[in-house]
Amino acid sequence: MTMLDRLRSWEGLLLAILVAVVAVNAVASPYYFGVGNIVNLFQLSIEKIIVALVMTLIIINAEIDLSVASVMGLAACLLAWLFQQGVPMPAAIALALLSGLAAGLFNGFWVAYIGLPSLAVTLAGLIGYRGVARIFVEDRAIGGFPAWFNTMGQQALIGPLTVSIVIFLILFVVVAVVLHGSAFGRLVYFIGNNAEAARYSGVRVKLVKMALFAASGLVAALAGVLYAARLGSVRGDMATGFELDIITIVLLGGVSIFGGSGNIVGVGLSILVILNLRNGMGLASITGNTQTSVIGALLILSVLVPNIAQAIRRNVKGRVT
Repeated sequence: MTMLDRLRSWEGLLLAILVAVVAVNAVASPYYFGVGNIVNLFQLSIEKIIVALVMTLIIINAEIDLSVASVMGLAACLLAWLFQQGVPMPAAIALALLSGLAAGLFNGFWVAYIGLPSLAVTLAGLIGYRGVARIFVEDRAIGGFPAWFNTMGQQALIGPLTVSIVIFLILFVVVAVVLHGSAFGRLVYFIGNNAEAARYSGVRVKLVKMALFAASGLVAALAGVLYAARLGSVRGDMATGFELDIITIVLLGGVSIFGGSGNIVGVGLSILVILNLRNGMGLASITGNTQTSVIGALLILSVLVPNIAQAIRRNVKGRVT
């Protein structure tokens, strides 16, 4: 693909939107390009964009995981409850991560081996895991974590970058290599395009799907632990509704909801567009409900626009031939 083709692609459109948003934000606020604001731009949504990277693999594989936000809440609440019971924080973190892995394996079993739709399975997980999380903390807010744990979520590690941002950057590179430079990534695309053809070709479709859901649960749990460290306390409703933003990021990045297409470059641009939009609206004192409405509109457009464009291209080709 030539540079001109890339500029005409969905990624080119996202790049143009990003430039426009950045320009408007820069004019609107003299503090926009400050190092503190740039770090804050990422840090306020860091857990969402971490999970969005793995969600990219899930959706390209023609599946979906609606339970990620509830798994985040479950891991954070389990962590807080274990710490309150006297369990050392490192052990509590390990068990919280294992709870996310177990949730992912549970989802993957029903989807990959039983054959249930991932939409139904993970919707049930969204409700069920949130219910378990609330059992651990009830209506309380649990805090009082060790200082080193809170520092991990709130203080810089490398230069101005926090632990969460460093983890995101590492995970972004890992997902890019896996998706675009490995045999496993090619299988993710192959299965997303046609699972039956992949199965008849000898691909271990069930194992690939199981691995993806396990990774989704583990990364969601990691995001939940990081969220608890950033906030310094845990409630049963934490991360509620995060799945909307996460799925919006992926779909706006050009990943097809039907699977089989998309790339990490588009998702990276989508992350930058949404973070800058939220940051700009925040600097302009636009309320959270309005921000959510804008993100919801982006979700609708990210599904409709590519499909409308594809239908137009098919009609044009049909008339030409």
